[in-house]
Amino acid sequence: MPDHNGKKAPRAAGVLIVSEADCQRLVSARRAFDAVESVFAAMAGGNAYNFPVIREAIGHADALYGFKSGFDRAGLALGVKSGGYWPGNADRGLTNHQSTVFLFNPDTGQLKAVVGGNYLTAVRTAASSSVSIAHLARKDARVLGMIGAGHQAQFQLRAAAEQRDFERVLAWNPHPEMLPKLAAVAGEIGLPFESVTAQDVCAGADVIITITSAFEPLLMADWIRPGTHLACMGTDTKGKQEVDSALAARSSVFTDEVAQSISIGEMQHAVAAGTLAEGDITPIGAVINATHPGRTSDDQITLFDGTGVGLQDLAVAEVAARAAATEAEPNIVAL
Repeated sequence: MPDHNGKKAPRAAGVLIVSEADCQRLVSARRAFDAVESVFAAMAGGNAYNFPVIREAIGHADALYGFKSGFDRAGLALGVKSGGYWPGNADRGLTNHQSTVFLFNPDTGQLKAVVGGNYLTAVRTAASSSVSIAHLARKDARVLGMIGAGHQAQFQLRAAAEQRDFERVLAWNPHPEMLPKLAAVAGEIGLPFESVTAQDVCAGADVIITITSAFEPLLMADWIRPGTHLACMGTDTKGKQEVDSALAARSSVFTDEVAQSISIGEMQHAVAAGTLAEGDITPIGAVINATHPGRTSDDQITLFDGTGVGLQDLAVAEVAARAAATEAEPNIVAL
């Protein structure tokens, strides 16, 4: 509000609160894509780095809880995402993933924003696979395969559809009763949808997204056709696994962060089995920065291991916070 001299009064110092509703309103899939692509490039260029992840079973409600944090020097994003996975939340009408992002001023260390993390987790995870499709999938990819049909799968489908001229969707889920919700999303964006077996997804799809909580392979190496791009998005904890580790030997493997890929990501199994070495895995940021060619032939199988890094969360949270701060009445509270 202007003061009695007609000048705009300075805003009071405090912490910006950005709600879940604000995030959904302010952070589109396109803005999330741009933020995630930029932070992957910064990571590969040595201008952003993640801190070690803490992730533990808390011994209550079967929940996993932890912290992801880091600093993006290029984007001046410093912070931590706190949250985890509560498998019983669906029965309560809540999403299973619950999280909050805390952003700090990198010049002073002061807390500057508290940002709802549930929607942002979904949209940034979808942006990650979408970035991999944009940079690694064949240009003529026409059939999208979905392995998994939970809440996150809906975001994945919408984001993927922006990157190629897909003509239909083939899908499989361990719990088939969940598929109609994913089919409805496909219908909204005008894509024919077919429920098939996991093997049939592999036989017919040019791009396959896996987004499950599996602890054993759902896709076998000999099911995958030459030229397929896979975005493996579900493995983010020790022991989880979605695809046969022998598939790594057939693929050119890319990831968000190599250290996380081999410790808690999909490649933990391939490295342990000796079918893949750490040096065989390329950060997707190197493709974005054009220091790696990415896909080099139409027959090449490309695999992106999306483990989910803290810098992704900070990138999209910064988008939300900066947009919220420019609004007429930002929600700022004093500490």
